[in-house]
Amino acid sequence: MLNYLNNIKNTKSGNFFLMAGPCAIEGEDIAMRIAEKIITITDKLQIPYIFKGSYRKANRSKGSSFTGIGDEKALKILEKVAREFGVPTVTDIHESDEAAMAAAYVDVLQIPAFLCRQTDLLIAAAETGKVVNVKKGQFLSAGSMKFAVEKIKEAGNDKVILTDRGNTFGYQDLIVDYRGLPEMQSFGVPVVMDCTHSLQQPNQSSGITGGKPELISTIAKAAIAVGADGLFIETHPDPANAKSDGANMLHLDLLEETLTKLIRIRQAIL
Repeated sequence: MLNYLNNIKNTKSGNFFLMAGPCAIEGEDIAMRIAEKIITITDKLQIPYIFKGSYRKANRSKGSSFTGIGDEKALKILEKVAREFGVPTVTDIHESDEAAMAAAYVDVLQIPAFLCRQTDLLIAAAETGKVVNVKKGQFLSAGSMKFAVEKIKEAGNDKVILTDRGNTFGYQDLIVDYRGLPEMQSFGVPVVMDCTHSLQQPNQSSGITGGKPELISTIAKAAIAVGADGLFIETHPDPANAKSDGANMLHLDLLEETLTKLIRIRQAIL
């Protein structure tokens, strides 16, 4: 289902695909180390892989929170990952005028959940000709995401992915409704489960989002069991000291074991 990405590997394995990497690009050395580790694992397990890293974090609770190392610097690191390891890359964009800039460096443009209804942003992303991954808003039903798909396709781009990341549950929690995955698949696009952001605990009084990373494998197992096409997992070798979203990232050392178990589930349902 990802034949519109020419540089993605292992597509004939029958496995789900994976978007994974750090929440934010913190620097070249750590980005390259994370990419190399994940690629070693995904090649071994024959999992199609897209490296993920945000070049800038625009949605922060506190004004003092880390937002990035500089747009061009971070985008060039993403470009280097793609060039040296031969894998596609994905990054978020937040405003319409960022679409063309980011598209010059990456293969997939990601629309953050809070912005999934922003028509101008969706159209700008579509017009780059890149793959567009739209995260479902925490405040939206799965069925309403058909309108995001329509906006992108009406702009002349049929390369769309939808990603679920849970629904708002009270003020400080999220819950995943797995009925939404097959409903969004009915729109004729690949559907991904974001296994890390769906475990966030937003709006904490500290101004720092919390999370439940111990349940990442639980969310992932259920998503594969109901037929998700792909998984989105933010991972880091030292989540406690990551500069963004460390509270809900998977420790990089746990990734291979987690993916190995998920492949078994995938094989069982085929």
